[in-house]
Amino acid sequence: MSKTLYLVKRLVEGKDIQISAHGYDELAADGILIHDDVEGLANGLVVEDYPDYHKGPCVLVLQYDEDGRPIHVLWGIPKDAASPAVVITVLTAPILTSGRMTSLGESNDEEASFEIGT
Repeated sequence: MSKTLYLVKRLVEGKDIQISAHGYDELAADGILIHDDVEGLANGLVVEDYPDYHKGPCVLVLQYDEDGRPIHVLWGIPKDAASPAVVITVLTAPILTSGRMTSLGESNDEEASFEIGT
């Protein structure tokens, strides 16, 4: 487990959580409940870890909502602070198609698509 994910999980267990304005917008737009973010973190898998990000360490986590649908949540901790765990943004149901990741229901032509990094 990455150190960033470990720290985020400890903060979430202590209910030391904040949702960014962008995170709220994404949750609302996709009909995701914050409960899904918090509960899904326990079994989340690290997709990318950014321990040295200039705004503070953050980690992209593959989680599942209560219906078993995949969601990606970007969690962070503010720079030079020990807390809170911040939900920065949420991406829903990514799937792999032709070397690109796309949210379900979107075509590969839409801006929401992004290249898979190596």
